Amino acid sequence: MSTQIRASVVEKIGAPFTYTDLEIDDPGSGEILVRIVASGVCHTDANTRSGNMPLPLPGVLGHEGAGIVEAVGPGVTSPRVGDHVVLGWPYCGECKNCLDGEPRYCLSIGPALVAGVRFTGEKAGASGYRRLDGTPVSGHFFGQSSFATHALALAGQAVVIPDDVPLQIAGPLACGIATGAGAVLNTAKPRVGDSIVVYGAGAVGLAAIMAAKNTPATTIVAVDVHESRLDLATRYGATHVVNAASTPDVVVKVQEIVGGTADYALDCTGVIPVVEQAIETVGMLGTAILIGGAPAGATFTADHFRTLFGKRIVGTLGGSGRSQRLIPALLALWRQGRFPFDELVETFDFEDIEGALEASHRGDVIKPVVRMPEPAAE
Repeated sequence: MSTQIRASVVEKIGAPFTYTDLEIDDPGSGEILVRIVASGVCHTDANTRSGNMPLPLPGVLGHEGAGIVEAVGPGVTSPRVGDHVVLGWPYCGECKNCLDGEPRYCLSIGPALVAGVRFTGEKAGASGYRRLDGTPVSGHFFGQSSFATHALALAGQAVVIPDDVPLQIAGPLACGIATGAGAVLNTAKPRVGDSIVVYGAGAVGLAAIMAAKNTPATTIVAVDVHESRLDLATRYGATHVVNAASTPDVVVKVQEIVGGTADYALDCTGVIPVVEQAIETVGMLGTAILIGGAPAGATFTADHFRTLFGKRIVGTLGGSGRSQRLIPALLALWRQGRFPFDELVETFDFEDIEGALEASHRGDVIKPVVRMPEPAAE
């Protein structure tokens, strides 16, 4: 059995998003079928379309989906039909990292995110998405492919949220917003009086700044090239800002602000020269945290001698930790007025993913979200 859906398909590297009807399998063991209400649009989607992430094409992108469960497969007890869910990252639940409570670092994370097929279960290696003539199409991007009216996902990656949380703002909690916040709350875990420098004040960086405001860190520095984004950074918790476009030596300026080397520096850009600035910003026992996605195969350099003195360079995926803990916590902070991520969201029609990406690239929009068309009345 299957369901006919409307989806955005990327036919080949660099091609525009096209909209077509597909069929999607009914959920199998451990799977759920979700009617997507809205999906965040992320730089990772653009990176994948351009070939910097190896999803086989043609395929359906989208990885910040929020919607309503329409069907569940055998053995699924949670979520239930009718539940409102955010689709977090997939994981196997059986490898050593999953069993240690770190599903973001599942040993099958590569195929789980970008193989284009199921990575587990009785239909592992097969896509649940196909054209109406039966030709398979890559799906399961980040376990969901949410640039479609429906997504086939693993039950374990779904986070049930209260029905009164607007689904049009909830999707970005699956990746971008959670990535920035989790990098601070789960990876950095700043102590009293620490300094945090955030390179890149887009959706991920601003989420990191909001999160940092909820910690004992006393110096929060935002670095960006857009004055409008630096204004937002100040609004959401930055104590200082640096415009990299008009500052001759950003590292020197940041270190003047923090009174030496920083305790933490977060790169939210994936731009290699900026990555290297973040590494130089921290010193002895400081930590540079790499968040932004550079093109596959990109490398950076760091001074070996200065790194030897206790400097840490760590990567983080999706905010680390578990979606089932992080997403409800961020929603609780949002309700308390302490994490106003919803103010970053601007919605677009489903068939305007191109416009959403362009607005984000220009800096006009911080976090674009596309709304799916309403289901036809029966």
